[in-house]
Amino acid sequence: MSKKVIGYTAGVYDLFHVGHLNILKKAKENCDELIVAVSTDELVEKYKSKKTFIPYEERAEILSHINFVDRVVPQETMDKMEAWKKYRFDIMFVGDDWKGTDKWNEIEDEFKKVGVEIVYFPYTKCTSSSKIRKLIDNNLKIKTYR
Repeated sequence: MSKKVIGYTAGVYDLFHVGHLNILKKAKENCDELIVAVSTDELVEKYKSKKTFIPYEERAEILSHINFVDRVVPQETMDKMEAWKKYRFDIMFVGDDWKGTDKWNEIEDEFKKVGVEIVYFPYTKCTSSSKIRKLIDNNLKIKTYR
């Protein structure tokens, strides 16, 4: 009997879009159980200096109803090793926009020591929460000046 493979990915998942869905679908194809950590509102404000459009509870609720997602947990810290100690996943899924950065090279080295594989998926270039946020912000500015 083979060991159940546990996968983990984390994100804000504000303004949920097809890029988010693609990553979750691909992640689930590579593991038996997929844990999705959703950044809390407090964490987003701390590390991005922005407020989310959709509150944490609602973002977590949306994700809990996606059939590729087995478990939704709060991400209250950016420390990936702390998450591993809590959830003991075998694979971590990350967008390839992070691949090769100093931060993620360091995380990869850390995870090699505990046998966790980092799998990078292509970033969806046609859409992102940042692009959607920018369109909303620009639209609000235009309406404000009318």
